Amino acid sequence: MKFDKINSWAKINLSLNVIKKLPNNYHRIESLITFVQIFDEIKIRQTLYKKNKIFFIGKFAKGIGKKNTVYKLMNLLEKENIINNKKFEILIKKNIPQESGMGGGSMNAASLLKYFIKNKIAKISNNKAHELAYKIGSDVPVGLEKKNSILFKNNILKRLNNKTNLYVLIVKPNINCSTRKIYKSINKYSKPSYKKINKFYFNKVNLAKSGNDLESVVFKKYPKIKNLKEFLLTLPKINFVRMTGSGSAIVAYFNSKKAVYSATRIFRRKYKNYWYIISKTI
Repeated sequence: MKFDKINSWAKINLSLNVIKKLPNNYHRIESLITFVQIFDEIKIRQTLYKKNKIFFIGKFAKGIGKKNTVYKLMNLLEKENIINNKKFEILIKKNIPQESGMGGGSMNAASLLKYFIKNKIAKISNNKAHELAYKIGSDVPVGLEKKNSILFKNNILKRLNNKTNLYVLIVKPNINCSTRKIYKSINKYSKPSYKKINKFYFNKVNLAKSGNDLESVVFKKYPKIKNLKEFLLTLPKINFVRMTGSGSAIVAYFNSKKAVYSATRIFRRKYKNYWYIISKTI
C-alpha cells in the first residue's frame, strides 16, 4: 500500500497571557494563535504489522523518544478502540525545531487525528476529537483546524475565518526551552483580555500592544534570547517582535515581503549560527 502524505503546520502564539495556576500545577492561559507556512512532512500507510511503526527523520528528529505525542495518540486510539485494531507505518520528517514554542509535536498528533477522521478510519464526533486531542496535550486541539484561534481563559477554543497576512522572520537560538520548567517559574499573572469572539483582537495595532507573559521568565533564565529580541526590534520597518509559546523561538513581524527580506539580511550579518526561516501567517 502506498503512503499518504500530510503537511503538519507550525503554530505560533501572537499573544499569550498566563491567568492563574491551577491546583494540578497546570496553568490557565489565554492566547491568540495563528499558523505559519512551515510544516513537518508526514507519510502514513496501513500495514499488516502487529504493532504501529513510527519513525522520525530530518534535522530536528534527534532525541525524540517514545513518550512523544504521536505515540500517545496511537496508544489512545487503540485503548479506546477507535481505529479497530488497524496498524500503521508513520514516517515524520521534522522541519519544525523542537522546544521552540511552535508546537511541532502537538501539530503532528493533531494532523494525524484529522487524517483518521477525514478518511473515516476514526468515526468520531467533533467534540470527541477535541476531547481526545486535549488528553494528548493542551496544544493539540489547536491543530485540528488550520485557522486563527482564540484560546479563552476557561480553556474554550474558538476559531475565526479572518486572515492576519503578516510576514515573519522566525529565529530559533541554540537554546531549548522546557515548557514545564518555564511555567513552573511563573509567579506573576495577568487579568483576562479576551472576553468574546472578536476579529479586532487580530488587528495589527492591537497585536503590537499585546505580549507574552512567559518572556519575562525566559529572558531572565536565558539573556541571549532577550538580546535577540532587542536586536530584532531595531530592524527597519518592524511591526512587533514576540516570543512564541514558552520559546525559544522569537518571531519578528512585518507588513510586507520586501521588508522581511531586507531585515533578514541585516539579521544574518549579526547572527550567523541561529536557525531561521522567513514565512507568512495564514
